[in-house]
Amino acid sequence: MIRELDNYYFNKSEPNKSCLLALRNIILEQDPAVTETMKWGMPGFCFKKKMFCYLWTDKKTGAPYMLFVEGKHIDHPQLETGKRARMKIFRVDPNQDLPVETINLLLTRAIELYKNGTIKIK
Repeated sequence: MIRELDNYYFNKSEPNKSCLLALRNIILEQDPAVTETMKWGMPGFCFKKKMFCYLWTDKKTGAPYMLFVEGKHIDHPQLETGKRARMKIFRVDPNQDLPVETINLLLTRAIELYKNGTIKIK
């Protein structure tokens, strides 16, 4: 039986499908405490059951991006705040090689917020 989560990825067209699946793997490999769930129709990732990151596609361009729930605590020139007060996004070009080093850095910083107590885990 195919899960709703799997359908999200497999119903995307290329190159977004491959890009999102690669991002999913990178996120899940960050830490054994990272889990995946479906929330608001998009894949979300938790650290010790606390949401820290989502994968989504831009409504206008269709390009994938990573949304960091506590992005306001992460300072990086490639993160965009937009109209959000708390969250920031990292855009990804599905037609280019993934900037794995930058993605890993951002994910490490996001998870560290939970590990060091900046963001409380219940």
